[in-house]
Parts: sequence; structure tokens; C-alpha cells
Amino acid sequence: MSDADFRLDGRRAVVTGAARGIGRAIAERLARAGAEVLVADRDEAEGAATAKAIAGAGGKAAFIALDVTDPEGVAQVVETIYRQHGAVDILVNNAGIVRNAPAAEMSLDDWKSVIDIDLGGVFLCAQAFGRRMVADGRGAMVNISSMCGEIVVQPQPQASYNAAKAGVNLLTKSLAVEWAKSGVRVNAVAPGYIGTELTLRGRSNAEWFETWMRMTPMGRLGDPGEIANAVLFLAADASSYITGTVLAVDGGYTAL
Repeated sequence: MSDADFRLDGRRAVVTGAARGIGRAIAERLARAGAEVLVADRDEAEGAATAKAIAGAGGKAAFIALDVTDPEGVAQVVETIYRQHGAVDILVNNAGIVRNAPAAEMSLDDWKSVIDIDLGGVFLCAQAFGRRMVADGRGAMVNISSMCGEIVVQPQPQASYNAAKAGVNLLTKSLAVEWAKSGVRVNAVAPGYIGTELTLRGRSNAEWFETWMRMTPMGRLGDPGEIANAVLFLAADASSYITGTVLAVDGGYTAL
């Protein structure tokens, strides 16, 4: 293995939910490794700003508007990318939300909003881009799951998020097996508590945050860049014999 195994020169990557947080860190990291990155997000202002920042740092990036819950919209984005930019080598399904509500009180709308984005959106994008990758005989797909796809965290209630991420884990394995002989690899990264906007509510709640840190063996939040590094590994040739795995990046939380 050499440094070249971690390079993405000449490759094109799509990162969903890349306007901010973990998605932005992933887009920036893949660009630094040489990839042309398409920043896909519903937020046009922040998404365009992310693409501009990557380009300003010497990388190659462009913004494309994407709602991962819209099947027709996803299909159109895939068509546009392949027509205007060319084939996609890497897809990172990162777009996601969380709703902290007790299961007995959760509205159906809240349940569906999380499932539709966190699981449905992963499937729609994986299916649409996966068809092209399978036809091309190559590709690397990395889904952003969560340690919550394996265990139930405390003390915040989030049944919908946990269920969605557990679905992402098994979807990842299912696609990996289906597409293994086609040259397309499918893996997932499962973050623990990361210092992003998604965890802001919990970080501002003293009881929640104390519990999070007490139950994380490393005793700290992760940095978005630490997730991005894991994604780079799974997207690059360095992991050429890895498919169907869910890589925990959680400070040891799920090792307890």
C-alpha cells in the first residue's frame, strides 16, 4: 500500500447533505485527495458556499440542488450530473436529520420525515447512482450511518433515528452483496457523537451531554474531519477488498 492508494485524482464524487457539518468535512477531504466534488444539498446558499470554499482552497467543486426524498428529483440530478460532468466514481450518502421525541408522543409526520430522509433518501440515491455504477463496472459508495444503528443511546429519545440508521446498516450490506461482482463496493461509516449542528441540542443539555461523555470511553466529541478521513479510506483504493462493512468511528462507545 502506498500514498497513491489514498488519492482520488481524476475521480468524481457526489456528497449529499454536504452544505455543512460532517457532509462539508467529507466534501473538503475528498477534494483535498484530488476528487472533483459535487456538493449536493437542499440548502442552495450554504451548499454553494461550501463548493466555493473548496474551489478557493484549490479543489474542484460545484453545487447541485438535491432533495433526497424526491424520486423524480434524484433521477433528474443523476441525469444532469452524467450529462454535464461525466460518470460518478464515488457516492457519499450523508444527508440526514434527527427528531428527539418520545415514541409514544411522536407524530406520524415526524416519524416519516426522519425515515424518508435518513433511510429512504439513502436508498433512492444509492439506487439511482448505483444503476450507473453497475453499468460502468466500478464505483465506491459510502453511507453515513450512526452508532445508533447498532445500539440505543441514552438519555435522548429518538426511535425514528435509531430505526432509520439500523436500516441503513442492513441496506449497506444488502447492496454490497448484490453488487460485489459488478465492481461496485458499498460500505458505511457509523459516527458517534460529533461536534456538529446535528448534536447541538444535546450538547446544550447538561444532563444529556454529561451522559454522552461518560459513556464514550475516549471522553470527547469527535471532529467532523475524523469522519471524513474514514470516508476517504472507504472511497479510495486503500480499501479495495472491503465491502459490506459498517465502520464505527465513535470513540469506543459501541465497544462497551
